Amino acid sequence: MHKVLANDGISQAGIDALEKEGFEVKITRVAQEQLENYINQNGINVLLVRSATQVRKPLIDACPTLQLIGRGGVGMDNIDVDYAKSKGIHVINTPASSSQSVAELVFAHLLSGVRFLHKANRDMPLEGDSSFKQLKKSYAKGTELKGKTLGIIGFGRIGQATAQMALGMGMRVLFHDHHHEEVDLKLDFYDGQAVSFKLKGAKMEELLKESDFISIHVPAQKNGYVLGHTEFGMMKPGAGIVNASRGGIIDEVALTEALDTDKLAFAGLDVFESEPKPEIKILMHPKISLSPHIGASTQEAQDKIGLELATQTIALLK
Repeated sequence: MHKVLANDGISQAGIDALEKEGFEVKITRVAQEQLENYINQNGINVLLVRSATQVRKPLIDACPTLQLIGRGGVGMDNIDVDYAKSKGIHVINTPASSSQSVAELVFAHLLSGVRFLHKANRDMPLEGDSSFKQLKKSYAKGTELKGKTLGIIGFGRIGQATAQMALGMGMRVLFHDHHHEEVDLKLDFYDGQAVSFKLKGAKMEELLKESDFISIHVPAQKNGYVLGHTEFGMMKPGAGIVNASRGGIIDEVALTEALDTDKLAFAGLDVFESEPKPEIKILMHPKISLSPHIGASTQEAQDKIGLELATQTIALLK
């Protein structure tokens, strides 16, 4: 019998699917420093994690019973993937499960930004009763997303789901991606109708210059920022930017500067350079809409992630 430790939790759907195939599933939350002991004492074969647990070379070396490491989510920066594979351990992730949820959060931040909801939600509890008319005037210069251009940097599954939402809202979409030059996107509607779009990739400079808003969907970076002083300098004055991928992709010092000088109108951040302790300057900034890394944190995404992990695990080990 294979033994599974889902150290950062797993949906009931995932547990049920694994148990049905005879896997024993443990959902104890084991502290990082206790992990090696726990895996070895319990003969764990499958370690399933999200972003909290680190699976590095020393742990992999110390746990000979491990046959599979699974990441519930897309980014695998908390796992030494190549090293694990070199030891004959399967490494899997769930790229298909969270796209819709992350894309919807991107739009939550975009809509919040263009209508100042992040600011209004801070001001209304304090001044809504005493300064209603002034607040109404302050936040009266909103803009619509329809007809505007959304630039998407990184056009994998999440970038494409974001593009589908943008097209559904009547936006023009530009994308920049090293792996895709042209993408066919299909928008499926609730009644079975569908519309297809053929999108061509843009050069980074073109995307920066032409976009009213930019959403970034790339993996964690090893060598420098994707967006910093130079890139912000190329963008339209008053543009908005959203990052729901990884911290450390945007230069936060350059970002606050661009916001302070009105080069950018707003930013929406779900991830942070110094996560899990974001800089106070970012947290207090009036032009930043904030969320605590919850892109894939919906019931639907978690259900799908658990099932996708279970399905792949069963396929590889049974």
